[in-house]
Amino acid sequence: MTSSVRRGDILDALGRAIVSGKLRPGESLTLDDIQSQHGISRTLARDCVRTLESVGLVESRRRVGAMVRPPADWAALSPLVIRWQLDADPEGPKFGALTELRAAVEPVAAAAAARRATEAQRLELLRLANTIREQGSTGSVASYLDADIAFHSLVLTASQNDTFAALTEVVAEVLSGRARLADAPWQSPKPQALELHVRLAEAIAAGRVEQAEQHMREIVAEVREVLLDRGLRGFLAT
Repeated sequence: MTSSVRRGDILDALGRAIVSGKLRPGESLTLDDIQSQHGISRTLARDCVRTLESVGLVESRRRVGAMVRPPADWAALSPLVIRWQLDADPEGPKFGALTELRAAVEPVAAAAAARRATEAQRLELLRLANTIREQGSTGSVASYLDADIAFHSLVLTASQNDTFAALTEVVAEVLSGRARLADAPWQSPKPQALELHVRLAEAIAAGRVEQAEQHMREIVAEVREVLLDRGLRGFLAT
């Protein structure tokens, strides 16, 4: 196992322990604890703590160690934090909150992409949309996950809005989180949803702004409807 893989595994274990509540706010992590529990060097333990600190999960204090911070202090849009939260509780409120974020951002990004996408981006969206339709018609959500992530990331990037583009990793984690929900009703792609990706790509390619926005709104609404049907914990709380 390479050192980078080892570091990633330990960092994931520590991050999940915090976001799942196994390590509670106010509890401390010392370098000695991390070293002894995971059998790693002090340098690697310190590197993991620094990463946890960078996303707001811990605060280093002299003579105490790394103190776990409350959820309100965590970096809510950090892809690392999102992945750990979805791993710890795939059907928890974080997934619903991120779906609401997508509903607010992605339709506007699609409209912007219809105005500003380059010719190469328009052609790539068409290719990815057809890949999604082909792979999704014969498999599960996981079967076209890579193409779906690339598609939605490219829409954000093609908007030529750097604040939208900054959310590509966030959306990728949300889409990956959906693929990890393993029950059959959720995992069977709806033909209408697959076709909507093609219609969206065609609208962007043709510069049809209003249609692009509407098709993306329908794509995200399909996810929200599934959440409502499932009664996803936290999503219906308000």
